[in-house]
Amino acid sequence: MAEGENEVRWDGLCSRDSTTRETALENIRQIILRKTEYLRSVKETPYCPSDGLSNAVSLDGLNKLLAHLLMLSKRCPFKDVREKSEFILKSVQELGIRIPRPLGHGPSRFIPEKEILQVGSEDAQMHAVFSDSFAALGRLDNITLVMVFHPQYLESFLKTQHYLLQMDGPLPLHYRHYIGIMAAARHQCSYLVNLHVNDFLHVGGDPKWLNGLENAPQKLQNLGELNKVLAHRPWLITKEHIEGLLKAEEHSWSLAELVHAVVLLTHYHSLASFTFGCGISPEIHCDGGHTFRPPSVSNYCICDITNGNHSVDEMQVNSAGNVPGSDSFFEVEALMEKMRQLQECRDEEEASQEEMASRFEIEKRESMFVFSSDDEEVTPARDVSRHFEDTSYGYKDFSRHGMHVPTFRVQDYCWEDHGYSLVNRLYPDVGQLIDEKFHIAYNLTYNTMATHKDVDTSMLRRAIWNYIHCMFGIRYDDYDYGEINQLLDRSFKVYIKTIVCTPEKVTKRMYDSFWRQFKHSEKVHVNLLLIEARMQAELLYALRAITRYMT
Repeated sequence: MAEGENEVRWDGLCSRDSTTRETALENIRQIILRKTEYLRSVKETPYCPSDGLSNAVSLDGLNKLLAHLLMLSKRCPFKDVREKSEFILKSVQELGIRIPRPLGHGPSRFIPEKEILQVGSEDAQMHAVFSDSFAALGRLDNITLVMVFHPQYLESFLKTQHYLLQMDGPLPLHYRHYIGIMAAARHQCSYLVNLHVNDFLHVGGDPKWLNGLENAPQKLQNLGELNKVLAHRPWLITKEHIEGLLKAEEHSWSLAELVHAVVLLTHYHSLASFTFGCGISPEIHCDGGHTFRPPSVSNYCICDITNGNHSVDEMQVNSAGNVPGSDSFFEVEALMEKMRQLQECRDEEEASQEEMASRFEIEKRESMFVFSSDDEEVTPARDVSRHFEDTSYGYKDFSRHGMHVPTFRVQDYCWEDHGYSLVNRLYPDVGQLIDEKFHIAYNLTYNTMATHKDVDTSMLRRAIWNYIHCMFGIRYDDYDYGEINQLLDRSFKVYIKTIVCTPEKVTKRMYDSFWRQFKHSEKVHVNLLLIEARMQAELLYALRAITRYMT
């Protein structure tokens, strides 16, 4: 635990009992005021060089506590904690110690803060969800605050994640968080890495492991290859990968442990996609989420401008974060007209199996040539890259360099008939939770498109889901892949492919450029579809390999 935080017990703030929270807050207040008084007294005494280092450590420890209080004052679902945290911060400021303020503009860099539900203004049902999440993790993170656009999905997501990280299961708690770090690091997702480094330490993980994967147990090091292939080229996973993990003598994984690990890896690869796809900001108490510099006259400093954190009011954006224009209105009209025409064609004629197979191959081949003009290599920062090996290994299209990958036919191995039962057998209840999450994401609809109501969006949702699976070589025999080109324009395909395959390369321009007339809630909905389709694709390849090993 970071210096300065070891002696503070934050756990009491997660209690639903107000008296317990009040006692915990008073203890925190006294510790912080003691530290503040100590630093004030140091300032007033003559300087002694030998004291310099210990004073710097003391200030750093106090600053970490103040940053944590700032987070609580903005993000705790319990009003008494928010108010008392703010009061303690002001007390410290009155004693002449500089206090932090949040950086940026809310939970997302892509979505104006005023459009995101503010903590404290939620209804009773959402307050219960927020309270459960806070009680489990001691925080209400920015991912949750963006997912809250879709409460039904959020509840399922939080329930699944809580089970994977904290409930009874084959893997010890510190292994779970370390695997989360390994998975997020494959996409250089420092947001998730930082969160799980803190969680790993909180549950008693060995800090030495955080110096690099080579410092972790051999058993976890052996998982590195599966993590790498699963994140970037899951179609290459074979039963030999599985056998290598299950038959590694004293470093062997059991089947149950391996299924737990695979679910965690796919969960965090997909969550990295959501983090980048929705422009999730650093948490207030983490690096990049706060500053101790006073605000400038214009309310943001030059570093905010270079980071793209412009004042939202200045940008004159509409509800989807885009510069208004009549052409974007016609985009929606054109898309709805295509959906009507495709429905009529479906009713009139059905393509042959040969034609359907041909259209799949064409779409799979074309998906290789969808890439962004910003498509350049991203060099991972050292603090992230140390959590995985072979940093040069990334996404590669199927047939590059003449390499052919057989099509994965869902009719031969699918989640509903095969993957679900395998997961549930080896890791009870998790198959059920994941299945529920897949179904909610796939079927979620409000029957709206931008300003239009009473719209059946099932055709569009299916096209998005199947396009993602097509990029992974997964084919549904009963789907006409000709519909994808009709419904998904190039800018949308670029966004989808980037989110799913190389999320670390997503930019705000990509987010703004697709479906320009649609609401932010609809773009978040798209991201939920993308991450669940990606997770299912990875799981299908990994679970098929496990099944082949077992048979």
